[in-house]
Amino acid sequence: MNSVQRKVMQIAAYGFSSVFFLFAMVTAQAAGNVKAGHEKARMCESCHGLDGQSKMPEAPNLAGQIESYLVTQLRAFKSGERKNEQMLVIVQTLSPQDIENIAAYYSAIEVKVGKLPGE
Repeated sequence: MNSVQRKVMQIAAYGFSSVFFLFAMVTAQAAGNVKAGHEKARMCESCHGLDGQSKMPEAPNLAGQIESYLVTQLRAFKSGERKNEQMLVIVQTLSPQDIENIAAYYSAIEVKVGKLPGE
């Protein structure tokens, strides 16, 4: 196999792995149940709001966030990879399915952008 053929094979392998990765992300996003997440998100309401709009300056807005990102972050808090005392108390009570459901709920909230600064 010459260098051009080898490069084509590398590009094809990269393309295949990228498609596989995207498929895996889409599949993971479909795992959560929005309705169940809505119920479970009540425990998040005091900081992040049931509407996903933060009620505290140190808590991020979650509305409209990417579902797979939320799952990753909740898992990181639960494993201790990411540290926050308030989150640790909450995530320890969550099952893997609860995490998927909460992420599905917050990501399903539609976020509308109003006037942008400088307009």
